[in-house]
Amino acid sequence: MADSMDIDDSLYSRQRYVLGDSAMQQMAQSAVFLSGMGALGVEIAKNIVLAGVKAVTLHDCKRCEVWDLGTNFFIREEDVVEAVHSRVAELNPYVQVSVSTDVLDDSTDLSFLKRYQCVVLTETKLSLQKRINHFCHSQQPPIKFIGCDVFGICSRVFCDFGEAFEVSDPTGEEPKELFIQNISQGNPGVVMCMDSRTHGLQTGQSVCFKEINGMTELNGTTHQVTVLSPYSFAIGDTSSFQAFAHGGIFRLVKTPKTFNFEMMEQQLCDPRLLTPDFSKPEVPLQLHTIMLALDAFQEQHARLPSIGDAPKCQQPSLFLITSCCAHLQTSELVRCVSRCARGCLPPLAAAVGGIASQEVLKALTGKFSPLQQWFYLDAIEVVQPLQYLPAEEFAPRGDRYDALRACIGESMCLKLHKFRVFMVGCGAIGCEMLKNLALLGVGLSRHSGEICITDPDLIEKSNLNRQFLFRPQHIQRPKSTTAAAATLEINPEMQIDAHLNKVCPATEDIYSDAFFSHLNLVVTALDNVEARRYVDSRSVSNQKALLDSGTMGTKGHTEIIVPYLTESYNSHRDPPEEEIPFCTLKSFPAVIEHTIQWARDKFESAFSHKPSMYNMFWQSHSSAQDVLQRMMAGESMEGSFQVIKLLSRRPTHLDHCLALARLKFDKYFKRKALQLLHSFPLDTRLKDGSLFWQSPKRPPSPIEFDLNDPLSEEEREAISQLQEAISSNSVTPGRLRMTPLFFEKDDDTNGHMDFVASASALRAQMYAIEAADRLQTKRIAGKIIPAIATSTAAVAGLVSMELIKVAGGYGFELFKNCFFNLAIPVMVLTETAQVKRTQIRDDISFSIWDRWTIFGHEDFTLSDFMSAVKEEYGIEPTMVVHGVKMLYVPVMPGHNKRLKLTMHKLIKPSAGRKYVDLTVSFAPEVDGDEDLPGPPVRYYFSRESKSGEKA
Repeated sequence: MADSMDIDDSLYSRQRYVLGDSAMQQMAQSAVFLSGMGALGVEIAKNIVLAGVKAVTLHDCKRCEVWDLGTNFFIREEDVVEAVHSRVAELNPYVQVSVSTDVLDDSTDLSFLKRYQCVVLTETKLSLQKRINHFCHSQQPPIKFIGCDVFGICSRVFCDFGEAFEVSDPTGEEPKELFIQNISQGNPGVVMCMDSRTHGLQTGQSVCFKEINGMTELNGTTHQVTVLSPYSFAIGDTSSFQAFAHGGIFRLVKTPKTFNFEMMEQQLCDPRLLTPDFSKPEVPLQLHTIMLALDAFQEQHARLPSIGDAPKCQQPSLFLITSCCAHLQTSELVRCVSRCARGCLPPLAAAVGGIASQEVLKALTGKFSPLQQWFYLDAIEVVQPLQYLPAEEFAPRGDRYDALRACIGESMCLKLHKFRVFMVGCGAIGCEMLKNLALLGVGLSRHSGEICITDPDLIEKSNLNRQFLFRPQHIQRPKSTTAAAATLEINPEMQIDAHLNKVCPATEDIYSDAFFSHLNLVVTALDNVEARRYVDSRSVSNQKALLDSGTMGTKGHTEIIVPYLTESYNSHRDPPEEEIPFCTLKSFPAVIEHTIQWARDKFESAFSHKPSMYNMFWQSHSSAQDVLQRMMAGESMEGSFQVIKLLSRRPTHLDHCLALARLKFDKYFKRKALQLLHSFPLDTRLKDGSLFWQSPKRPPSPIEFDLNDPLSEEEREAISQLQEAISSNSVTPGRLRMTPLFFEKDDDTNGHMDFVASASALRAQMYAIEAADRLQTKRIAGKIIPAIATSTAAVAGLVSMELIKVAGGYGFELFKNCFFNLAIPVMVLTETAQVKRTQIRDDISFSIWDRWTIFGHEDFTLSDFMSAVKEEYGIEPTMVVHGVKMLYVPVMPGHNKRLKLTMHKLIKPSAGRKYVDLTVSFAPEVDGDEDLPGPPVRYYFSRESKSGEKA
């Protein structure tokens, strides 16, 4: 990609949906200078090389130390700094990666920077950052400058893209097209959205109009809007226009925006700050001041405060406190930051690396709103409970965990080493999580820790753009085992057990309650809601903490779920995805999404569903002759008519396929339109007198096949042969099998996307709908989630910081959920949702984390069970359910007799089953109210079952 304007879709397809082709091509012509290959620098290098810039120069003068093994995932025990270069370079063959070890200091001639479009500095003293920033700012055009640092538990990013930086697309959101209900004649004219759809516009934005009947003067014009309500807006004077009749669509017009930046020297005293956590809005400014004090300390002593300084004497902390001015009333924060300053928290570096990398891409492309101009992110909550531990906890021990130990102490490191984690999914987030776990030393074999990972998927080329543990030679290998091997290269001390299974009801014999009982934590790295809900339910059932995260383009979220403290993933539900009505798909498409879904459905029907049904039918019936005899005898055979139709039309060579395709063309794009227009002529009116064919309904126009029918002779021959094939004596066993096709969007050689794109385009033409290009069609048909490495790295870093808190058993107030959108940019850190309790009686309540337990025996009856619940928990159930089976509902006939039956007889457990989870309800306190739900009740068939549960 670096030397060509062509974009390798097989590699970049998911990222193209985030950035767009124009931005991708600009990146492919841009060079970046990146100084500092520590924890933050290597994260940025990884992300921008994966993104596909033209060239990156990695600059660092330092030699590798054992310390670096815990912060730089591309360093191995035998390495020197140049080794990072080759591992970064192999991430993307389209990117030229070079290395520089020249000294960069106050006397360096900076003219060499003129060949770069963006300069990124990490691990660089502040005075040199200011000098280089001044040089970059003064160039014409300005060289975009980014300075970023991680000092232990706090970090910063600074951006200066020049005095007039133009952004072509400030938000990256795809403009929606909405149908118009009415436009008034007046000054101003008021536009009403159809079906009370919200327009999502802001005053001052502009919209363009098309397909309006009546007030045609508006078609093709652009107007600035004044928002009147969520469903209406004013557009100026329409009083001289024709009256609005019907129809019409409006669409937001994106307008470029210019951003002004000041140099770092000016911004130090009056910083423009982004606030990520509104529960502590004062902290960004405090951190700005504290980190400037750290810079001053570094300038004075040529080092950051040593890990041992603070315990021995308070000079560094006192120096900092003095430097931090009187307005900082938080010496505790200063002490915390200074003690950890030389250390490194790898997840914090990962999160900030993702954010800074996105700013690099903005600088090169003018896509998305840039950071103005400082961003501070801290991990104060991670170390807050640890600050009063003895100094020995944080002292270096000469191993790969010294940088981490300086922040969180030896005891917390040991907890991480012993941790047992189950991670579901080894895609983009999964790879980033494994890297973070390796740097944190989670699940070490010598401490009996373990990480179990599972993913049934194989590696595809499109994965290589984000899933950085994989290389081209890994394509078509399992994700989980490949990721495990790559992670062990980062940290050979880990114990990783890699599986190829889905986590679903069908694998509960593998991921059983006994399996969960050995875990400390569950991590989801999944890309769909259904799987998340299932894993969440298993985690809650087994009272295990769960860390969930996800991304969509530049957006990301994290959710922390802790037993007895927080709600679970299933405690809230997003609104259901709006489905396209069947009649819309079949006869009345209005937008391109409808035609693409129609084409996708036709693919499934013709090439997957019907062949599968055909195979199942012939697996159940011995021969065509047998089927013919049974049908002639009047026997009804399910699916026989469809199967015989398929058999009669089954082609035997390519000419037959062409003939059938030609017939399908007429059926779908000519005869269907004619039939619809025959049923509903263009002048059809409804009972209220309005036209039937008005927006959003579009009348179809039949399409004539535009070749001179070159297949007519082949058609006649093929049809004749197919009619003969229905006779049983011409049907061979091989013709009773088909090979179903399963839609694969990323293989351009299989014809799947060709079929969908062509069918959709023809149907769009038939209904006068603006066609989509192949890229958009692929995204919609393949339900592709836009993705980019920057947001993946950020989300994994954020969630890994919460993992430390889970390991430490922290309190509710220290956990943070996060939502961010790197495009705007915005980041919002919030407290997790506190768990709710349901009241059954004044003195009896429960939460989603509670589970009651009853022990039975072989002769234990349902009546005994109900009495045991009352004796143990103070309230008697009125209803007992096992799964979907109602064991006891008093109003059901015969259920009172069940009270004398044993639990064994009622439940009929499978062999070896030690317990079941039952759902119980209780009588309301007030007659007439509904029964009250209770927590799940785990019923053990014997007391011995409990002792053997974990075996």
